[in-house]
Amino acid sequence: MAGHSKWANIKHRKAATDAKRGKIFTRLIKEITVSAKLGGSDVSTNPRLRLAVDKAYGQNMPKDTIERATKRGAGELEGVSYEEIRYEGYGPCGAAVIVDCMTDNRTRTVADVRHAFSKYGGNLGTEGSVAFLFKHCGQIVFEPAEDGKNIDESAIMDVAIAAGAEDVTANDDGSLEIITDPYAFLTVKDALIAAGLQPAFAEVAMTPSTTVEMTGDDAVKMQKLLDALETLDDVQDVYTSAEFGDET
Repeated sequence: MAGHSKWANIKHRKAATDAKRGKIFTRLIKEITVSAKLGGSDVSTNPRLRLAVDKAYGQNMPKDTIERATKRGAGELEGVSYEEIRYEGYGPCGAAVIVDCMTDNRTRTVADVRHAFSKYGGNLGTEGSVAFLFKHCGQIVFEPAEDGKNIDESAIMDVAIAAGAEDVTANDDGSLEIITDPYAFLTVKDALIAAGLQPAFAEVAMTPSTTVEMTGDDAVKMQKLLDALETLDDVQDVYTSAEFGDET
């Protein structure tokens, strides 16, 4: 199955993640705490916690820090209690935006998110106003090959489908995208890595069913809005239907 250019937009998301490295431990600790609170402290029976712990180890978080966050979430240690909140809205050109937050102060968080939307030409919407434009799924991406080398599409597809992937798409830009059910994500990712196939990007995310191409000043404004949201302390993830070109 063929698709549009995707790697440029994946690079934008990777860049946003890199830009918030200084806050990554705080965000991961929140995710571990909430995951343990909702699904228990056993990673073998709590896929969301397993994913959060894997991310934490991937960022070289100390084992005892991970264990303390898990115990706090499971109620074994005292600590701050976080709640999950999702905000939805629109940016320039009607591009949809989802902002997932974890906070101990809902009033502070909504004020910060609303201010970012207002300052950079967006509008904060109501619950459900854009969520229907996205799909909650696992997304695994292999970047376009360089120096004339080819991605082994056949091998990747065979392993991914056998492990339970829903779809494998060869994009126009040479990247390869695998979509999974959220609960099958780790199984598919682990199978690919075990086969020696290392993806450039892999996460459970909200992926847009349709996109809005952003160019020129609109692209600049949209990027400023996304950057402003990403820098907020209570924001965990930002998803958008905006599609940027390589020049943005």
